[in-house]
Amino acid sequence: MTASQDPNASLGGTPRPSLTPLQWLICFIAVIGFAFDTYSLLMAPLILPPAVRELAPANLKPGTPDFVAFVNHWKGLMFFVPAFVGGIFGLLGGYLTDLLGRRRVLTWSILIYAVSAFLSGFATSIPILLVLRCFTFLGVCVEFVAAIAWLAEMFPDPETRERVLGYTQAFSSFGGLMIAGVNFLAIKWSDSLPALQVPSFLHGMLGEIAGPHRHEAWRYTLISGLIPAIPLIVIRPFLPESPVWAEKRKAGTLQRPSFAELFSPKLARTTIVTTIIFACSFGAAFGAIQQMPDVAKGLSDVREKVREVKEAKIAEAAAKAQAASANAVKNLPASRPAPTSKPTSKPAGPSPAELAKATQDVEQKAASQYTGYQENGGLIGRFILAILATYVLSRRKLLRVFQVPGLIIVPLVFFYIAMHNRSLIHIFGLDITLFGVGMFLAGLVTVAQFSFWGNYLPLVYPVHLRGTGESFAANVGGRMIGTSFAWVTTTIAATSIFPGDLPTRFAYTCGAVALFVYLLGFICSFFLPEPPAQALPE
Repeated sequence: MTASQDPNASLGGTPRPSLTPLQWLICFIAVIGFAFDTYSLLMAPLILPPAVRELAPANLKPGTPDFVAFVNHWKGLMFFVPAFVGGIFGLLGGYLTDLLGRRRVLTWSILIYAVSAFLSGFATSIPILLVLRCFTFLGVCVEFVAAIAWLAEMFPDPETRERVLGYTQAFSSFGGLMIAGVNFLAIKWSDSLPALQVPSFLHGMLGEIAGPHRHEAWRYTLISGLIPAIPLIVIRPFLPESPVWAEKRKAGTLQRPSFAELFSPKLARTTIVTTIIFACSFGAAFGAIQQMPDVAKGLSDVREKVREVKEAKIAEAAAKAQAASANAVKNLPASRPAPTSKPTSKPAGPSPAELAKATQDVEQKAASQYTGYQENGGLIGRFILAILATYVLSRRKLLRVFQVPGLIIVPLVFFYIAMHNRSLIHIFGLDITLFGVGMFLAGLVTVAQFSFWGNYLPLVYPVHLRGTGESFAANVGGRMIGTSFAWVTTTIAATSIFPGDLPTRFAYTCGAVALFVYLLGFICSFFLPEPPAQALPE
């Protein structure tokens, strides 16, 4: 067997060392962190519509223009403000990762986003929910940077490092699949779960959850974000610090990190170009793909299901009224003749609130299912990148493997497929639609680019700047600029720039945003510096 055939051989022909139990443990923690990063972030498009509707002021009536404007305003803020705050503190977190160590910052970042996600489930007002979502984003933004620097330095062998970074980041998409599944189950079983109420000692800070809202699905979805903190607390004492960082600090040769150094003649081009392309990657995700729940409301299959559910509710109410009328006649005294004329008033039908709740449930389930398509695509895309990372040595070519098809696919999904959705095949109880396939492909080409940055950035910054440089690209570019496209999309969709109802305007806006960021990212890829070697710079 040749070296190229031996799965344990490196490209140079020497055997690749097997992972030790400690290294497997490191990978396990990284997997948890990456998965729940995505889990916590992708809660937003699923929980925000019902959360903002519930927490809206009582004087705003559902369906009115003022109510719709209020919901869209706060949804835009909920996407933009936490990302902006997370980006600022994530930038500081990258600096602290270089200053204080990778392991310490990684541990605290996971605890911050897990606990804040849990507390978000008990929010009693929109401002409280916004503040807690800011803390969740803060933890996620810091965790990504600390984890990437930590993993890259824990695996000195280039091929092993590329695979570890690629495959552990691939589990980020499992986070998306998990949140879609958990939200779906929460919607289905929320009425059977224990009623939620704020502990009495927190009433002064959080207030109280109104009785009818103690079984809301969005609250249980948020509370589930506490899960990653549990194994972390148990495993934390066994996690080592990065040996490269620890040795330099012990020897006194570790330079102090500096934001100014990122713009030195040696690194300025790297910093600027990576920041722009990172922003474009996140812009496609948050400005287009993550707005899918609002687009899904206008899909032909979703509209049809809403119509069927409403008709079923009306028929059910009519049947109950008829049964009640028959029982009333049956229970009349024998001396009183049964009424011979029809009642002058129509039987009471379902209330507007009941119809709105039924509509909301259908739309949320559809959003969860289409999120599942997208995240399955993202999962496949991340694994494809993990495989290609060790074979496509040119980083520019590796990035374009996903940029070029994305430039065509993602705008097409929103400009055309969303308007012409149809069923393709029914298999295993699942109705596979054209839009579902489109979301799968859009997730594949877009989400894979997130993994690209985890493999690329450690190769272009030295040890003392690794966390700082990564955090600038990821947090200024991705979290602050990239996620602001969510605000751009919701703002434009609320205007009359594009024709049609709100879901249609969202679809057109998402397509336009996707076309812009993909084209800009592709152009900038020609200026992306190629790392001189696979060895990490010291």
